[in-house]
Amino acid sequence: MKFATFLYQIAGPEMVAIARRAEELGFESLWIPDHIVLPVEYRSPYPYSTSGRMPAPPDTPFHDPIVALAFIAGATSRIRLATGVLVLPMRNPFAIAKAAASLDVVSGGRFIFGIGIGWLQEEFEAIGMKFEGRARHTRESIALMKELWTSPAPSYQGRTVKTQGIRFAPKPLQQPHPPIVLGGDTEPSLRRAAQVGDGWYGIMTSLDQTAQTIASLRNHEREARRSRPLEITVNPRFSKPLGPEQVRQLASLGVDRVILNASRNPADALAELQGMHDDLLAKV
Repeated sequence: MKFATFLYQIAGPEMVAIARRAEELGFESLWIPDHIVLPVEYRSPYPYSTSGRMPAPPDTPFHDPIVALAFIAGATSRIRLATGVLVLPMRNPFAIAKAAASLDVVSGGRFIFGIGIGWLQEEFEAIGMKFEGRARHTRESIALMKELWTSPAPSYQGRTVKTQGIRFAPKPLQQPHPPIVLGGDTEPSLRRAAQVGDGWYGIMTSLDQTAQTIASLRNHEREARRSRPLEITVNPRFSKPLGPEQVRQLASLGVDRVILNASRNPADALAELQGMHDDLLAKV
């Protein structure tokens, strides 16, 4: 089992302290969330809370994930760096492909590209991006980015994005490209992950939900005729603290990586990372 944690949006020196400590304690990766803006009022239901409200208030200082991870790359040497997850259809795919390739190069091939299609319609509208059609745009953007990253003479023709007669460099250090992890637990999200992703990421509230979701993923993998299974990453938000036995059960279900939640307060987070190491990493 791989263990990861979140790198929440806090001041630079404190981010470095948390990243370095996580690396020292043997965490495999750091994941950072993403929003460009947060509307003061919104009707879109947050899909991972019974209240329909996300836990972050509108003035939460969300850093640009690529910039923040590049900063952390220069302060660490082994721990992998992941977007968890970046809302791709709010970005220009050429620009984000360039940023992702650059991050992979400067980090020594440590980037994991977590991607989502987004749920907050008001955020899309606030920045002038289309909410409808974002699933197609995401699929085509992924196809375009793969072409940019792997082809010496990229060419792609989609309905929402296209290119030809260009060159693109630098290429990512990881070949053929950084692992692409698709987020979301709806059936279309699971199907998309099985068809175009290298991995899948989900927030789970119970072992039963995890088992059912992975079973659906496996069905979509068979339909997609994948040559190898998705790497499965789960962020457990169970009613009770995660213990070694639950981690073993997650592993038996096919989970490859568990993301453990630490406090947004830097001092508390450092203590909690140590506790996670003592209670889980050292025992599983």
